[in-house]
Amino acid sequence: MCELFGLSASQAVTLEDTLCAFRRRGGLAADNPDGWGLAWQENGAFSLAKEPLPAHESALFGRLCATTRSNLMIAHVRKARLPPVNTVDNTHPFRRQCCDREWVFAHNGLVPDIVAMERANSDPVCRPDGETDSEYAFCHLLSHISRYLQASPAASGCIAYPAVAVISELIASHGKFNFLMSDGEHLIAYGHDRLHYLEQSGPDARTQIATEPLSGHEGWTPFAPGELRIYRAGRSVARMLTRPS
Repeated sequence: MCELFGLSASQAVTLEDTLCAFRRRGGLAADNPDGWGLAWQENGAFSLAKEPLPAHESALFGRLCATTRSNLMIAHVRKARLPPVNTVDNTHPFRRQCCDREWVFAHNGLVPDIVAMERANSDPVCRPDGETDSEYAFCHLLSHISRYLQASPAASGCIAYPAVAVISELIASHGKFNFLMSDGEHLIAYGHDRLHYLEQSGPDARTQIATEPLSGHEGWTPFAPGELRIYRAGRSVARMLTRPS
C-alpha cells in the first residue's frame, strides 16, 4: 500500500544505493507498481519528478538515483487504491504554496473520508489536481496550518507543528495515515502505524525515513504508533505522540 522515503541532512549528499533500493520497491521488490515520484531541495526550491509507471522500470528514476544531490528529499512509490487510476496528477509527491512557503507531501495508507471532509471546507487553501484521498489530505493539512498561523500572527512555521499533530491524529482516525511532508526547511514525518527512521549524528548529521527498512542498512527504528517526528538539517527538532485509532 504505497511506500515512502525521506531524507534530512546537514549538507547535500548523494544516496545512490539507498535510492536504488527504494526504486526496486516500486513493483519489483514490493507490490507498488503504479507510479513513482521524487522531490528534492535544489537551489532553495523543490525540484519534482514523477511518472505514473513502475519505478523499477523508469530510466528517469534510475538517472536521478545516480545524480540527485540534496539535503532534503521525499520519494514515493504508489500502489493505486483511491482511485485505482494511474495518472501524473494522482502520483505523489504533491506540491503546493502555502503561508509563504513551498510544501511537498507524500502519503501511505487509505483515508477515504477525507475527500468529503475537504470538499466541505468553505475556505480551502488548495484544491487537488487529481483524485486521490492523499492529495485531499494534503490540502486539509495545509488549511489547518494556514488557519493556525492566521490566528497566531507571531507564530513561526515551527510553532505550527503541534497543529500538524492534532490534525494528523484526526485524519488517522478515519483510516491509515502515514506521511512525509516538508516546508523546504523541515522534514515532517508522521507514523500512524508503519514508518521507520535511521539517524546519523555528528557533523554530517543525516536522518532517513522509510516505510520499510531499506537494504544495506542496520539500525532502523520503528516509529511508535501515532508518532510525529520533525527534522531540520538532519537533526531532530521535535517529537510528539498522538493517540492513533
